[in-house]
Amino acid sequence: MLFMVLGCMASLTAQPNNPVANADAVVTAGKARFTVLTPEMIRIQYSERALFEDRATFAVVNRRLPVPQFTKEEKDGYLYIKTNTLTLKYKIGEKIDAENPSDRVLSISMQLNGRPVVWYPGKDDALNLKGTTRTLDGQIGDNKRQELENGLLSRAGWAVIDESPLTRRGDGSTTFAFDGQQDGIEWVAEPVDKQAIDWYFMGYGHQYKKALGDYIKIAGRQPMPPLYVLGYWYSKYQRYTSDEFMEIVNDVKRNQIPMDVMIFDMDWHTQGWTGWTWDSTAIPDPVGLIDWMHHNGLKVSLNLHPADGVDDDEDFFQELRSDMGLPATAKVVPWNLSDKKFYHNMFRRIIRAREQQGVDFWWLDWQQNLTSKYVDGLGETFWCNHVFYNDMRLNRPNHRPLIFHRWGGLGSHRYPIGFSGDSFTTYGTLAWQPYFTATASNVCFGYWGHDLGGHQQTGDNDPEIYLRWMQYGVFTPIFRTHATNWTGIERRIWKYDNFPLLLETVKLRYALMPYIYTACRQAYDTGVSLCRPLYYEWPEQNESYLYEDEYMFGDDILVAPVVSPSGADGKAVRRTWLPEGRWFDVCRNQVVEGKRSFTDSYTQQEIPYFYRAGSIIVNNPPMMNLNTRPDRLIIKVVPGGDGQTSLYEDEGDTEAYKDGEFTTTTMRHQGNALTIEPRQGSFKGMSEARAYTVEFIGTDRPQAVSINGTKCSNGVWNYDAQSRQVTVYVPITACSETIKIELN
Repeated sequence: MLFMVLGCMASLTAQPNNPVANADAVVTAGKARFTVLTPEMIRIQYSERALFEDRATFAVVNRRLPVPQFTKEEKDGYLYIKTNTLTLKYKIGEKIDAENPSDRVLSISMQLNGRPVVWYPGKDDALNLKGTTRTLDGQIGDNKRQELENGLLSRAGWAVIDESPLTRRGDGSTTFAFDGQQDGIEWVAEPVDKQAIDWYFMGYGHQYKKALGDYIKIAGRQPMPPLYVLGYWYSKYQRYTSDEFMEIVNDVKRNQIPMDVMIFDMDWHTQGWTGWTWDSTAIPDPVGLIDWMHHNGLKVSLNLHPADGVDDDEDFFQELRSDMGLPATAKVVPWNLSDKKFYHNMFRRIIRAREQQGVDFWWLDWQQNLTSKYVDGLGETFWCNHVFYNDMRLNRPNHRPLIFHRWGGLGSHRYPIGFSGDSFTTYGTLAWQPYFTATASNVCFGYWGHDLGGHQQTGDNDPEIYLRWMQYGVFTPIFRTHATNWTGIERRIWKYDNFPLLLETVKLRYALMPYIYTACRQAYDTGVSLCRPLYYEWPEQNESYLYEDEYMFGDDILVAPVVSPSGADGKAVRRTWLPEGRWFDVCRNQVVEGKRSFTDSYTQQEIPYFYRAGSIIVNNPPMMNLNTRPDRLIIKVVPGGDGQTSLYEDEGDTEAYKDGEFTTTTMRHQGNALTIEPRQGSFKGMSEARAYTVEFIGTDRPQAVSINGTKCSNGVWNYDAQSRQVTVYVPITACSETIKIELN
């Protein structure tokens, strides 16, 4: 449960990355070099020139780990390196490569569930559990499955990160080193030996969570997104005028819809795929419009397709042309973000100007050439992500950096968040997205944002599929509606006949925010993302691999979304597997036994999700956005066992959390009692006191209720026989005090 992860967080602060491993962890044998990073992870390098890369690379930025215990021995022409889990055997002087799969030159042996496993270069990882892919553009059903790149986890018990300079990533790009800086940003550099082998062998067996935890030690953590990012986004590719944008917001407020982010898609700028200048015919006063959005509690993001550079009809063109030393006859400043001079001037002139007008973050919708025209093999997607994210980190120090972008390969998890692309509105597409989202956790890419409702559709708007997509969206990292610019597609939920049900999805999302935000901190600390496959918890249960459309949402909620249409009876049928243990079926309001599969039918207002028995789920009260901190929390106490959690809180939009500025509040559920312990830690603007509404769900009526040993009078608690819920109203209490609620 979350307490186990968060209970010791108060001692955690951000540590600087150091790509140079401790010399005691390194074993060199001629043209081969091995670095023992953990008992389960060994770096393998081979260079005919004996040139070994010690700089950070795109996927790996830190190798300065505590040196694990290991032995090294040369015997009969072989080098042996042994940790308590791995044995590496290398024939000294021989070339390491994967061209002819064989264990003759190099092998690593280990145990998996009591049986021996041997890896060697070139061995097929047929049981790899996959990672993610650059985009879902064109997704219909699971047609993108074959595009998924290999991930860090495998049922075979081992996986290999290949950072060799010539190895192609999923988009055809390659990895590079980081060396030097431009305006404080680590810059791309050629490898010391482009022909070298650079592998990281990970032999963690089925200890999937441990593998991810060790990966973020070398690859960097998943930064926490700003709190507002987890709220509801309105987005649609459509040429909205200022008046139309404001009309949408006024309709949102009139219909009491919580919302935090407004997207200005590409028609904010003048005509063309790439643009940097406001379309004054649609948005004559951009500063005024953005200020108005901010006044109404919304953050604003602009869509960019930067590949075509800066044309001569754009703002700041002449200044940028002069900065770049181009002749007066030049009609375009080409996009070349690998050029330090271009980055410095482009961002100084244009990006900074728009940010000063109030733009909160950028949507990098890169869809053109995948690799650079100027640096062979450099991925445009990865490099844009790296530069834009770090530019914001350095130039907006009072806010968390944030970009909305596509996956650019291993290392992209350091630059949240992800935009999955243009899928089709079909039930098959919806059915595959739970698997896709959870599987991305296998490369720590934990913040995919989908076009809820689908991007492209044929025919009329279908209220039911939109509802089911929104219900799934509640339990995804980013809650964002979107669609293409066909005027027949409607994404304003208040225009649908089933608006009350659509509205309930938004309200549920906001209610779950304390739970979601706590899980985001867990992802930062452990590498285990908010949405994760069932096999993280139940790796030896075959069903946890087979039921792809189920996943864990944080530690204590299992989600099995409806991904098919209703039948003639108005209900949709789905089959669900519950892992061993006891679970609280939210739809049926009862504790059920796990380790079984079952079929059930669900009305359109029902979302199949299950609380872990005994868990504690912290909710927000009703709210319109995430700009204010509630003075009351709702605590759902789940029957069926004992449990505990640790509520995480911080300021919400600075990086102070990395330096220990946050709080945790431990809550324990034992028998018929809930104990809220004194809050630990501090951060600027934290509440000194709060009230609680404690809901003991799915339980019988008690004889009496007490708070801190004092029997409660009528009105302080009540019992609803129909829902079988005891509700206790705890008055505003200092967060430094212990609160104990007991049902007698």
